Amino acid sequence: MNTRRHILAATLALAGVLAVNTNAQDKTKGKGMTFHGKVEAVTDKGLTVNGEKVEGWMDAMTMSYSVDKPEVLKKIKVGDTITATVYKGETTLHDVMVMPPGKQDKKSAK
Repeated sequence: MNTRRHILAATLALAGVLAVNTNAQDKTKGKGMTFHGKVEAVTDKGLTVNGEKVEGWMDAMTMSYSVDKPEVLKKIKVGDTITATVYKGETTLHDVMVMPPGKQDKKSAK
């Protein structure tokens, strides 16, 4: 009987730890921020983008990013201006979209 109680107590404690950890991860992902940049390279692993400054996260820089949806890599080409959602602490671009040519010119002019 004592063994069952110990197993039950350990199981409940583990479930509690996992629930708290999952909730903490959701909160740390935080609010998504808008990312803009010009694509300099496309590989099967992701994009190299000359990104504009993302206020509160990173300065303007060129770096490689993974993407949340690999199929987007088939639609993007070098020279495209993109917009995406980013989260602090991650280097993954979410919901990547190519900006239409008219909007690319207006964004560059700012």
